[in-house]
Amino acid sequence: MKYERFSSIYSPTRLRRKIAGCARKAGIKVINMVLILYYVATDPHTSLKDKATIYGALGYFILPFDILPDSIPLLGFSDDLSALVWAITTISHNITPEIKQRAKEQLGRWFKQVDEADLTLTK
Repeated sequence: MKYERFSSIYSPTRLRRKIAGCARKAGIKVINMVLILYYVATDPHTSLKDKATIYGALGYFILPFDILPDSIPLLGFSDDLSALVWAITTISHNITPEIKQRAKEQLGRWFKQVDEADLTLTK
């Protein structure tokens, strides 16, 4: 699936609302990937092509009606996870230690416990 077509759905405000509404349900691993993609997208050194990839995946994540509705227990975020993993893999050359650290710090503010194993991007 080409997730770039969902890039028109992306906005920072919509992303914040989606994270606030689903952070606990989606889990730390999903939110970590979302944050990393967001920070890469806001980096001025990221190419327009990579930003389009990121905004497409984040747009799909934000979309309330997707292939598997997020309300389905255990499966609801699996299609969103696929889009995020695809984007992370595609733009991985842009992920710096500083970006990973920013995501980790934000997760620490939102979640009481953050286990290093939860921060592994693709597993």
